[in-house]
Amino acid sequence: MAGATQETDVVSAMEDLNGTAPTEVLGLVIAWFDAAPERAGEIFVAPAGQVAVLGRGSGAPEGTVRARCLRQRPGANVPVDSQLMSKHVSRFQLRFSVDGDALAVENTGRIPLTVNGHRLDRCVARPGDVLTVGAGLVLLCERRPGLMPALRDHPARRMPRWGQPDAFGIVGESPAAWALRDRIAFVAGRSVHVLVQGDSGVGKELAARAIHGLSSRASRPLVARSAATFPEGLIEAELFGNRKGYPNPGAPERDGLVGAADGSSLFLDEIGELPEAMQARLLRVLDHGGEYHRLGESRARRADLRLIAATNRDGSALKHDLLARLELHVPVPGLNDRRADIGLLIRHLLRTIGADDPALGERFLRDGEPAVHGELVRRLVQQPYTHHVRQLRGILWRALGAATGGRLELSWDVEVVLAEPSSPRPPVRPDELTAEDVRAALDRHDGVRERVWRDLGLQSRHQLGRLMKRLEID
Repeated sequence: MAGATQETDVVSAMEDLNGTAPTEVLGLVIAWFDAAPERAGEIFVAPAGQVAVLGRGSGAPEGTVRARCLRQRPGANVPVDSQLMSKHVSRFQLRFSVDGDALAVENTGRIPLTVNGHRLDRCVARPGDVLTVGAGLVLLCERRPGLMPALRDHPARRMPRWGQPDAFGIVGESPAAWALRDRIAFVAGRSVHVLVQGDSGVGKELAARAIHGLSSRASRPLVARSAATFPEGLIEAELFGNRKGYPNPGAPERDGLVGAADGSSLFLDEIGELPEAMQARLLRVLDHGGEYHRLGESRARRADLRLIAATNRDGSALKHDLLARLELHVPVPGLNDRRADIGLLIRHLLRTIGADDPALGERFLRDGEPAVHGELVRRLVQQPYTHHVRQLRGILWRALGAATGGRLELSWDVEVVLAEPSSPRPPVRPDELTAEDVRAALDRHDGVRERVWRDLGLQSRHQLGRLMKRLEID
């Protein structure tokens, strides 16, 4: 019965006066919730023109309504329980409403609220701002489509469980992640050659393996190699193979990558590192017929293969006639374009590390879920990324190595590799701070004064010490 009631509420929240879903909604996405990590990616929305409340309790104070909580999937907004069941979240923790292109947010609970790392009781939150309640609930203000476009090509039977990696290891519930999956499925069903593009570390190989795995060639293993790893002087033999004893006496016979990929797909990562002469040699193979010659042989061979190439460069860096034969392109978005997925990736990466390393799993996983301080998650959500998932994994390893207890923290070792916060708090005079302000900052940072004085906008650790003495804070 409760689910049916909530579904009716969601329809009213997500429809405009004409009974159709709004083009866009502005809401609060759960980036992290330590009491229920599986809820990462859900979004809270407020009905148009109303003040919504979210927290542990049911119902809502007079003049407000319960925030609607949704799991957005392509073509569907699935309502879920809006209660945040945790002793570290107040019954009515936050009130918020849409105010133009922002959210007007007020903290009405007993647990402190920080916005972009600064203690506030009310704020105007814009897309990209991160709100943290205590140490365990992290919310990302984000603009979303009112309804994600339905899948056109991705098979519904291959949809993963909420928040879990799909069959090819791609993690994400954001619109960008689902658009990528649908693009991959479209490309997989075609027979032409493909160029996968994206920054280093975004997961181009995962996309390439998904293209192959969803294609008609999936019964044969994918042949994969990074063009950056070809030994100088042996590139042609590595690609096309050679007969025994050629070009040097004693040289072993090679089928070459092209021959090995006959009937399958050939994934060439970092194809921009391939010399132009070798790019030109690939052209005949990519034309109909797949003709090529092994070194030292006069007779032509043929390989029925599909090339899936990847590069972190602009397509114009490739030889123009090779680029012309890579007819379909798959851009892989980076973490800067799908920040709502970062909490899900943190969870997935730490669970994977814990499965591979039982000692770490026993220390940092609780009932299979990672223990991470909300302030670390907040900084990781707002971090500017250049190497994306690879960079995120490296930061998590640094946090694992620096942790002194059973939870990953924003330690000094981690903070030095993170970019400076994008919205630092301006300096303040010590007499502007109350004992409550100082105690809240000490709680946020578990008493680590090196972080507390910076958070409060003071000039030094010594100034914090003098302030604590004056306010009689032990």
